[in-house]
Amino acid sequence: MNRRVLAAVSDMLFASKVRGAAQSLNVTVEFARSEDALFDAAKTEVPSLVILDLHDTRIDPFSLAARMKTDEQLRKVPLVGFFSHVNVELKNKAIEAGVDSVMPRSVFTQRLAEILTGGEG
Repeated sequence: MNRRVLAAVSDMLFASKVRGAAQSLNVTVEFARSEDALFDAAKTEVPSLVILDLHDTRIDPFSLAARMKTDEQLRKVPLVGFFSHVNVELKNKAIEAGVDSVMPRSVFTQRLAEILTGGEG
């Protein structure tokens, strides 16, 4: 079964890593350009996973996480967020908003294949 992943990742380096890993694993990844676009895409077809760059400036990943976790249809979708290891405040804020798994960028990159294939927990 082909997994469908939605991503709010505007950093070109990380978007490229996600896209490349997804292609090699036969995982469909869709990048959203706004919070509403990602939420609407998730409501249209519930994804297997949502990836959030906690530094993304186009969306508010914390608001999006809280919004998804209060939606009956989407609350069980795993949310994975990544952040710069020096910004622990973002980690705490993400956990409070309902992000299921929050990790430094380096760990996210190392575990990307596992995350994309369903081992994010």
